[in-house]
This record gives sequence, structure tokens and C-alpha cells, in this order.
Amino acid sequence: MTSSHEPKPSYSRRFLWLAIFIVVLFGGYSAAWFWFAGKAENEVRKTIAGLNRDGVSVECVNSTVRGFPFRIGLFCDRLEYEDAARRISASAGNLRTAAQVYQPMRTVLELDGPLRVTAPDMPQLQLDWELMHASARIANPLPERLSVETRKLSGQAAFSDGAPTPLFTAEETQMHLRPNGANVDLAGTFTGLAIDPQVTDGRSLPKLDGSADTTLNNGVDLVKSRQPVLRGQSGTIRSMTLTSGGSSGVALSGPWSIDTDGLVDADLKVTIQNPRELSRILSEIIPEQRQQIGSAFAGLALFGDAPTLPLKIAKGHATLGFISLGMVPAVK
Repeated sequence: MTSSHEPKPSYSRRFLWLAIFIVVLFGGYSAAWFWFAGKAENEVRKTIAGLNRDGVSVECVNSTVRGFPFRIGLFCDRLEYEDAARRISASAGNLRTAAQVYQPMRTVLELDGPLRVTAPDMPQLQLDWELMHASARIANPLPERLSVETRKLSGQAAFSDGAPTPLFTAEETQMHLRPNGANVDLAGTFTGLAIDPQVTDGRSLPKLDGSADTTLNNGVDLVKSRQPVLRGQSGTIRSMTLTSGGSSGVALSGPWSIDTDGLVDADLKVTIQNPRELSRILSEIIPEQRQQIGSAFAGLALFGDAPTLPLKIAKGHATLGFISLGMVPAVK
């Protein structure tokens, strides 16, 4: 027979110990988060201090680390960059980054416009957007992968003696970068690119879509360089396209290189998509060349709806098939 005097389970004591465990766990987690946030903020300051040398100034105005309890990220009121020696400066708006605490090396970023850039012998360039979003998997010396997307991107140029001049608008753009050994793979797309007629002497161009998939040889060292130059570089264009409404356009592929004098060498293939439609578009854009354009594209149309021609550039001299196109300007 069970005794009526057996002690009953103490649920209140179990609850108390559970509550104490939760408080200690949350307190320990909170302390760890704020310790890591302080360490991250110090690392940001050290990195910026390392960049601020040889006349270069980088500032993340009012930088703070936020995101407690499940995220961690850097926030700035404004970004500023200046290279006094080269007389180049840039500034942009609010910066917001975020990473999950369990994946601190995978971060996302948003940047507010406008981005203003000034350089010698150039008007001030200003880029603005409805949304700029980026993501990166952080690694050394470059991110394993970096992607940047914009929506409603626009550009304009401001001369010191006049009002800003519109340059272009684009519905959406994407850019992706990843190291591939010593090389860098680059890919990108844009849709709905509208170039302002003021840029083209009053000529109205149709909206354009484009894409590119390329490799830059020894690109890791080039990106890391404080003063990158293209002379002595080489790469491969796997695919580069420019289309109007998806029905006509041009595609390009092949290897290229630039020698130490800035002269271009390339062995490319050019594919013309829908030559008749492209002829019509170009004739409307350049009516004074309508007859020459019509004659040239009529010959291309004999080879089908997507003829391919060799485009060779030797020491800056370009030829398309057997047609000489003249000299490509040396790259500075």
C-alpha cells in the first residue's frame, strides 16, 4: 500500500532552476554578442586606419555595430573617400550591413545614394538608385563571392558652369565577382538601359539589354592594387551581348590582351542577331548613313539570321573579316 506521506515532486523548484538556467544562458550570450560587436568595431577602425595612408582618406561616419540579438552588422551615416595625390574623391549615403551570428562571414549590404565621384579633367559624376543590395562571402584576400544588384539606377554629370546633365537610366543591373585561383571571374547584366539623347547629340536610342561573362587573368593582384592599370593585362570574353528588345543585337566572344604600350590584341568572334532589324534601328539612329548601313547589312543577311564574323585586333589595328576598321585607341 502506498504511503500517503511520500514527498511530492517540487515543480516550483524545477521551474526556478530552469529560469536561472535561461537567465544565465541569455546573459552569457548577450555578453558574448557585445564582446564580439566591440571586437568587430575595433577591427573596422583598424582596417580604415590602415587605408588612411599615402594621401588616401576613408571615413565611415558615425560607425556603429548593431543587430542584437540574432544579427550583427556595421552601420554608417555616410561613406567618404579621398585620394589627395590623384585628386579623386567619392561619397555615398547611409550604409547598412548584416550577418547572422552563426554565419558572420556571409554578409548582406544596402547603400543609399547618391554616389558622387570627382576626378581631374572630368565632370562630377552622380549615380543614384531606388535600391542597391549586395551580398558577399568574406574571405582573404578577396571575397569568395560578391554580388551587387541595383533597381532604378540613374546617372548624371555635373559641370562646374552648368546644371547636371542626365546620362542614362536602367531598370535593373547585376554584377557578380568571384576569385578563380589567381584570376577573377566577372559576370553582369542590365535591362532597360535608356541613354539620354543629350549624350548622343540628340539621337534617340532604343532601350537596351546587355550581359557579360568574362575572366580577368591575374585579376586578384589587379583588384588588390591601390592603383590598378590595364596595361599588361589579359583575359577572355566568354560571352558579351547587347540587344534591343531581345530581337536584334550583337554578341562577342574571344581572348584579349593589352601590351605595356596600351595597344590591344584580340581574336574575337562577332555574331549579328537579326541583321535586317539591326539595320533598320541603326538607320533610324544615323539617318545620314542609311545607304551605307543598308548595303553592309544586306550582305550580312545573306549568311542567315545570325551570321558570325571574325574580329581581329593586332597592335590596335582592327579588322572585321576583310574590312579594316581602323585603330583602337591605346589604353591609358
